Amino acid sequence: MEEFTSGRKRLVLAALCATMFMAMLDNVIVNNALPRIGQQLHAGVSGLQWVVEGYSLVYAALLLTGGTLGDRYGRKRIFLTGLALFTAGSAAAALSGSIGLLIAARMLQGLGAALLTPGSLSILRHVFTDEKERARAVGLWSGVSALGLAIGPVLGGPMVDAFGWASVFWINVPIGAAGLLLAAWVLPEFAGRARRVDLPGQLLSVLGFGALVYALIEGPARGWTDTRVLTLAAAAVALLAFVAVELRTTDPMLDLHFFRDPVLSGAAVSGFMISFGMFGASFFLPLLMQDVMGWTPSNAGLAGLPMTAMIVIAAPLSGTLTARCGSRIPLVTGLTLCAAALGGLSLYGEHARYLEYLWVLLAMGLGMGMTFTPVSVMVMKRVPLAQAGMASATLNMLREIGGVVGVAALGAVLTSRLAATLTGSLDRLDVPPETRHGIEDSVAGTGANGTQALPAPVHDAVNAAFVEGLHLALRCGGAAMVTAAVLVAVLLRPASSQATAPAGEPTQQDEPAYQ
Repeated sequence: MEEFTSGRKRLVLAALCATMFMAMLDNVIVNNALPRIGQQLHAGVSGLQWVVEGYSLVYAALLLTGGTLGDRYGRKRIFLTGLALFTAGSAAAALSGSIGLLIAARMLQGLGAALLTPGSLSILRHVFTDEKERARAVGLWSGVSALGLAIGPVLGGPMVDAFGWASVFWINVPIGAAGLLLAAWVLPEFAGRARRVDLPGQLLSVLGFGALVYALIEGPARGWTDTRVLTLAAAAVALLAFVAVELRTTDPMLDLHFFRDPVLSGAAVSGFMISFGMFGASFFLPLLMQDVMGWTPSNAGLAGLPMTAMIVIAAPLSGTLTARCGSRIPLVTGLTLCAAALGGLSLYGEHARYLEYLWVLLAMGLGMGMTFTPVSVMVMKRVPLAQAGMASATLNMLREIGGVVGVAALGAVLTSRLAATLTGSLDRLDVPPETRHGIEDSVAGTGANGTQALPAPVHDAVNAAFVEGLHLALRCGGAAMVTAAVLVAVLLRPASSQATAPAGEPTQQDEPAYQ
């Protein structure tokens, strides 16, 4: 195996951290630009929705393909290709003169991210061979990745105010160009391994995961009984065919033996559920701050700085903790903290003061930071190097789908409770039926935003209904996170008996089990 100097290792880590930060940042920073995009490109709610979700759709559908291509044709080659496409997509998005072109550019960004993301973790594994050194590197890499998700809202509002909506895409171009040059120079060349192209698996995975994500995206907006949503949900049955194909083929793009290992299953559950809960919270918290509490986008973004700080602190520390005593303690602790944060947030409404719920943001950031690193470390330790790209792609796909499912499921809970509560409130206020329908339709499309012009009692009723729906959604999310924490504790139980081994002695969790 090629030896790397400490200087080159730092450069490799810098290149991978910069590109992952950019990819994660792009997941969330665009949200702050949506109102300005709608005004200047004359886009409605549906078009703006696809500015965000076109990226997620392509990214989730093609992640497994990206991992397989990296394993076959070389991870550096596919990584650089993905980074170039992502950077080009960012420039195209910034230059878009219509909503259709912007959505297409976002999909190109999603394609690039699907190609570069799986290779990042597997390259780290190849370069950092010492277990403790690798844990520290993955801790920093995970922290930077999580930082991109957390800092997006903080940067987005001020950037849009100062430089316009295109700036949230232009910011990627110099980072991507510098990352491309640095990565081409310092990344080691990985020879692809000879393997048959699993064409049926590729097609079925794209169809199945694409249909599933699309249905989850459109379900809350169109209604779960809408013909298009039901058709796409039915198309997700292709995933069953995908499983059947992968079980029969001799060289699958997704080796389902991955999930026979309880430690890897624990990693998968953790990755899925942390995105389920925290993407949902990240979606709802700005709505509470801006639509109900009346904060500006910039102030709401800056309010998230404590969470960002905790992520930066916790991610490297969790890497050290994982190297010392395994992944079970940081993972279960992180999931529990996230559950407490979601439940805690449900205690506050429109009159809450920032200092009262500051602890929620701190717990949320600490929980997120505690979980990112152990999941990545477990995958790298338990999967053969030749299949690291596939395993990384699987993990990232589950994270992405977990986020989409979280927003869809918790959004459905919020919308259902909001509608029921608002109907009762409008009945008590004797609002005429023709006026009531307009209010209900407006709230269903925009939440509590845009109702300031209503009479004060009606406006207050809308806010109260929104807060009640939000509280129920957050409690459901917290309950799901608690369930995940218990499940992960059980799945990682065999490793716990080894957690007290002397320092430097490998635990059962450190031993390769997936062959």
